[in-house]
Amino acid sequence: MKKMVLASLFLVFAVIILGAYTRLTDAGLGCPDWPGCYGHYSVPKQAAHVAAAEQAFPHRPIEPHKARNEMVHRYFAGALGLLILGIFVVSLLNRKPMRPLKLPLLLVILVCFQAALGMWTVTLNLMPLVVMGHLLGGFSILACLYLLHLRLSGFRIPGGDPHVRKLAKFTLIGLFIVIGQIALGGWTSANYAALACTELPVCEPGWWQKLDFIGAFSIPSAENYEFGVHDYGERMTMHIMHRAGALVTFIYLCWLASKLYRVAHTDTFKNQAIVLVLVLGLQVALGISNVVFSLPVAIAVMHNAVGACLLMVMVLINYTLFRKA
Repeated sequence: MKKMVLASLFLVFAVIILGAYTRLTDAGLGCPDWPGCYGHYSVPKQAAHVAAAEQAFPHRPIEPHKARNEMVHRYFAGALGLLILGIFVVSLLNRKPMRPLKLPLLLVILVCFQAALGMWTVTLNLMPLVVMGHLLGGFSILACLYLLHLRLSGFRIPGGDPHVRKLAKFTLIGLFIVIGQIALGGWTSANYAALACTELPVCEPGWWQKLDFIGAFSIPSAENYEFGVHDYGERMTMHIMHRAGALVTFIYLCWLASKLYRVAHTDTFKNQAIVLVLVLGLQVALGISNVVFSLPVAIAVMHNAVGACLLMVMVLINYTLFRKA
């Protein structure tokens, strides 16, 4: 059970990275059908298959590199789904005291819904709400798997530190702030607004005159949402909201880490505070680099990966504070 959960944890992290890479290389519609690719279970290569595929999907000629990115992501996600189903079956058949069952059941439900979101991402032509939901679904599975890993591992919860325990509600707020910031990042990315502002610290001169919050968080009617359908003012508003969220997240988590470090009497909490600051600093640096270097794929993928790490750190801190010693 522990090995299966650990393997799933590494696999979901890989799926998140592959999903980011697929999105950033504009390969979300690399295969216009689901679950196959142009009616096949791999990218068509033979001339006859390519001709038949392009005849069946005349609006979407085959781009092998994009189709390959999409199918690799799908197969990794499918393997993750099967592994999580296996975890649930093992937990159901080998019932023991203190062995979690609700978390594996929740994970199965999340994976099923995530598969549906993956299908709708293609069939609804990258509708931003679906794309953002798909991103959040992946991060939710990561958080639940990591929580299950902590439950099954020998991680020791320090006790006898009531002053630190009083910070539990503030760490929970921090967790929700991180989730909200991930959602803002997902919305910005899903609407291709990552480069709407190319200047620091906020945006181009006169940016406040172009703000459009209602339009930025609306979903215009369109047949295809690839490359975005919002106008510049709306995308700029998304981008600025993501930067504002990053500032709030940075200030709050820095305060939380300093408070945790000063109040704690055990190395466990002090070390967690240090890790939180390090991961947070790296994430901010990557976000700034995305703007300065015009969203290079490698840095943008790392931004997603470190965001996942930040979520895991917050899950760990909350687990440590809320779990009984």
